[in-house]
Amino acid sequence: MRILGVNSVYHESAATLLVDGQVVAAAEEERFSRIKHAKPARVDNADELPLESIRYCLEHAAVKPEDIDAIAYSFDPDLRAREFILDDKTEAGDWGTEQGEKTFLSHLHSVPDALAAHLGRAAQRLTFVPHHLSHAASSFYPSRFEDAAILVADGIGEAACTLLARGDKNGITILRSIPFPHSIGFVWEKISKYLGFSEYDACKAMGLAAYGDASKFKNAFSQLMRVESASGYAVDKATANFRLPDFERLEALFGPARKPDAPLESHHYDVAASLQVATDEALLALAQELRQVVDSDNLCLAGGVALNCVSNVALKEAGLFSNIFIPSAPHDAGTAIGAALELNQRIGGPANAVSDTPYLGPEYDDASIVAAYTAAGLSPELSSSPALEAARMIAAGKIVAWFQGRMEFGPRALGNRSLLADPRSSATREMLNVKVKHRETFRPFAPSVLAEPAGEWFELGRPSSSYDFMLFACQAAAGRGEQVPAVLHEDGTARVQLVHRERNPTFYELISHFADLTGVPMVLNTSFNDSEPIVCTPADAIATFRKTRIDALFIGSRFVTRESRA
Repeated sequence: MRILGVNSVYHESAATLLVDGQVVAAAEEERFSRIKHAKPARVDNADELPLESIRYCLEHAAVKPEDIDAIAYSFDPDLRAREFILDDKTEAGDWGTEQGEKTFLSHLHSVPDALAAHLGRAAQRLTFVPHHLSHAASSFYPSRFEDAAILVADGIGEAACTLLARGDKNGITILRSIPFPHSIGFVWEKISKYLGFSEYDACKAMGLAAYGDASKFKNAFSQLMRVESASGYAVDKATANFRLPDFERLEALFGPARKPDAPLESHHYDVAASLQVATDEALLALAQELRQVVDSDNLCLAGGVALNCVSNVALKEAGLFSNIFIPSAPHDAGTAIGAALELNQRIGGPANAVSDTPYLGPEYDDASIVAAYTAAGLSPELSSSPALEAARMIAAGKIVAWFQGRMEFGPRALGNRSLLADPRSSATREMLNVKVKHRETFRPFAPSVLAEPAGEWFELGRPSSSYDFMLFACQAAAGRGEQVPAVLHEDGTARVQLVHRERNPTFYELISHFADLTGVPMVLNTSFNDSEPIVCTPADAIATFRKTRIDALFIGSRFVTRESRA
């Protein structure tokens, strides 16, 4: 049974291929197109398919279009038409207007034709799977839990912004949906823009929060979003004014909005901190509701809000559930996997335990690597022990680009498309932010830590396999923080990735060598990119290496250094 999963409704376009119940390939379109998020979320492009991602998935598994048994698209236009309510506070012809909805639905109904143009008759086997159900499936089925409470929170699906559900051997049952305008995801987008960032910069707002005082705007923020016993939480539509570029009510509550590139003021930090606390409280209220109505000790999270590492820790440590699982791609890209898994469940496909590996993207053989170096006019050295050589360079203070094996699926670099550095020097952080990544200095970096000694260095709390995906922000253990300042945020936390030998043996070997050299069982790990999508191909890696102050580039067993790249 071969099922193709596709997401292209809003942004983070992606594709996956399911073969006999197993995800064998998945990739985000931005990695091929080099356009962040693949495309903007417009009313007129839901039929703009992730063609390169689809091509990769089929080629990886040697599947021809005519061999596809089913296609799952992670949005249901009929559900949208039935339940979406028009908005009187929006721009003409855009989201929420009558004309905008006509345009949006028209392009959704064009998806079968768009698929047929590239996949032929396979498009006749298309099923539209509801967006939030796809998110839920992307978390529940790979979790390997026999049963679980499921919480999905993002911007918006068809009409709802949050989903509460139950998963068991019979599949996923929806318990309750929370409609627009009660959107935690949209609040993050709006506040991100208020702070002078883009709607895609929730990660920046989250980083900023650690510098603020949430108590400053505790009462004021409740006029935007507040916890309510009956609904879990509520968003005030008039205050949020999501669909217009207007901050009048927010400025009345918090002070002047920041212009892009203007200096950050103290109230901006405090607003970000208030947003983080309000999010924690809203999600905890929803988790408490789920705990009361679902007889399970397990919780699955999905949706873009599940990328919030601080809230994830709050949920994990609340004691409501014994186990928590979040996939490596809880954002919209992951709905490609979820739609395929949900369709597999519906049609009685193989119910094997689905792997939760994030390493589902392209990989390149040595001949391709050599060809890329040659095309760039570079003469790489061949290493008999690249993990050891890279570890020695990192221990000597070098920044190493590390490109190995299959590309990760999801927004985090997890050791196969990574920039690595020494966590022991605070200067490393400024060097990476300013001279390599070209981004704001307040943004933190993450440690990739050998799983076995990680508990000696960080307060991990309750265990979760999702630590492997860099999805929890943990406090450094007593006496350890000063040893690894480059990976600690302002509040003393770090977004920890646990590295296991069996999941990524090459990356594990590198960190082990670094530990032998330094006594520190971790490296600083950030995504291999420079204001662009994470690199996908060897050519991408070489291009980014050349335009930045990265000291060395390892692709497979072949490497070049800054001194040799001229």
